[in-house]
Formats: sequence, structure tokens, C-alpha cells
Amino acid sequence: MKTRDQALTEIAAQILNLETLDNRNSDRLDFHELAVWQIKKALEAAFAAGQEAK
Repeated sequence: MKTRDQALTEIAAQILNLETLDNRNSDRLDFHELAVWQIKKALEAAFAAGQEAK
């Protein structure tokens, strides 16, 4: 079973194309433009992961 952080990191990488969720103290690395459909898909994946963890 994945931990919460593992699931979030996987969602961020696969859906949002983010290398990491770690704060890197750089605007260029920490801020990203995302389409609303990417955000929706990521939220749906996070919700599904939460349902599976119950």
C-alpha cells in the first residue's frame, strides 16, 4: 500500500508533470502554470486514492 506522500508525488509527476513537490526556494522551480483540466484530473486521482485507502 502506498503512503499518502507517495500517492501525491505519483499524481504530481504523472498528471501535473511536476518533478517534485519539495519546496526548492526558487520561483522558477516552485511555481507552475497548469491547465484547469490537469488540476481537475489530479484532484480526481487524489480523491480516488483516498477512497482506496479506506
